Amino acid sequence: MGSSTKTHLLCMALPFQGHINSMLNLAKVLHFKGFFITFVNTEYAHQQLLKHDGSLSALDGLPDFRFASISDGLSHPDDGEEYREDVRKIILASQKNCPASFLRLITALNDPSSGVPPVRCVISDSFVTFTLNATTKLGIPNVFYCTVSVCGFTDFYYCKDLIERGLVPLKSEDDLTNGHLNTIIDWIPGMITVRMRELTSLLRTTDRDEVLLNFVIDGVHASPQATAIIFNTFSELESPLLSACSSMLPPVFDIGPMCLLSHYIPNDSSASSLGGLNMWREDLSCMEWLDEKESGSVLYVNFGSLTNLTSKQAVEFGWGLANSGCAFLWVIRPDLVVGDAALLPQEFSEMTEGRSFITSWCPQRRVLAHAAVGGFLTHCGWNSTTESICSGVPMICWPFFGDQQINCRYICSVWGIGMEIDEDVTREEVERLIKELMEGQKGKEIKRKTVEWKEKAVEAAKPGGGSWRNLEKFIEEIIME
Repeated sequence: MGSSTKTHLLCMALPFQGHINSMLNLAKVLHFKGFFITFVNTEYAHQQLLKHDGSLSALDGLPDFRFASISDGLSHPDDGEEYREDVRKIILASQKNCPASFLRLITALNDPSSGVPPVRCVISDSFVTFTLNATTKLGIPNVFYCTVSVCGFTDFYYCKDLIERGLVPLKSEDDLTNGHLNTIIDWIPGMITVRMRELTSLLRTTDRDEVLLNFVIDGVHASPQATAIIFNTFSELESPLLSACSSMLPPVFDIGPMCLLSHYIPNDSSASSLGGLNMWREDLSCMEWLDEKESGSVLYVNFGSLTNLTSKQAVEFGWGLANSGCAFLWVIRPDLVVGDAALLPQEFSEMTEGRSFITSWCPQRRVLAHAAVGGFLTHCGWNSTTESICSGVPMICWPFFGDQQINCRYICSVWGIGMEIDEDVTREEVERLIKELMEGQKGKEIKRKTVEWKEKAVEAAKPGGGSWRNLEKFIEEIIME
């Protein structure tokens, strides 16, 4: 089928590293299924991606897989400037400036002189709700792709009920320590019983107008306006939550884990030639270092693209790693530590020499799949969680914000594949949990369960599995109807 006759899908990503990665995996899968793809980033994100060689080959695109950008009103990142995902600034700029530029882009693509097929359907990150204005005006279906977990989506959805019940916003800062966060929440459909502290940290505010809290509430409550919802999960992992969502949303399709579906695209497919998109330069030398390590001996440490540590927290994690005696690969982004840089003394370097590798960014999917990696100290972002499950790697959890708290609860208490570090991190606890995960009896049991979940994920995501069948059903019922 020629490019000019293919059905054109436009994918709009939320301009953060994890959301872009997940949407790109979906776009590659849809391209493999025969669709013409236009992948859209905001201009600020697009310019940052252009700064790194690893992303350039992907951004070259293909005749039927193209990249585009829309104005977000932010100035381009300087060449010498370290990239920082300033969440509030990026969200506010996108909400203000992207709706008009998004409509202009689709209008231009649909012009007969554009040289591409008209856009048949928009697939937007479920938090990029500004796309609804354009698709409603143009009469184009708009599918939401939820890049967070179903438990995370459900958590966000019922924030509004917590506000209406008077539990949020907090009455004062005292509610952070007086037991209020231990309030039992046992009425959310499909969700296990949780305490408030195990729901999104965005609820821990005294300000009803808090930007990020209202952003996620508005996002999930716009979902009923979508044509359909795709969740990046598989049914066995979050079945009760999927059932609950199906009863209150447009058609719901669990098509995941997306990182694994994209892995099954044949090497002879043109989509397989597309690389990844990275805001930071990947250090590939860590793979050579891992090659020298024994199977299951290395703890991988990465807090994702948005987490920030205080200097004290970074030092506690550092000494916990050093004192554990375990080999570790630690990703420290340039903007990971806020305030004064964490100063790990010469003694730390001497103590961990030969068993530590510290870098600013790495190819995470490849690292987790490496035989030497036996554990993952993580912030519990959904990409990291699913990639860890798909690699059969157990987790030590230190959630930071967003959906990460509820992901952590499910990882540790429902799926049984991780252990949680207390918010007030100490080197003693870090050391103890690392030793338990890597060497202890509980660690062996967690590893066993992680391998079981990996097998279930593979079963869902392999060709002919449940997620591929759901993809076919989605294409038939939503796109091609």
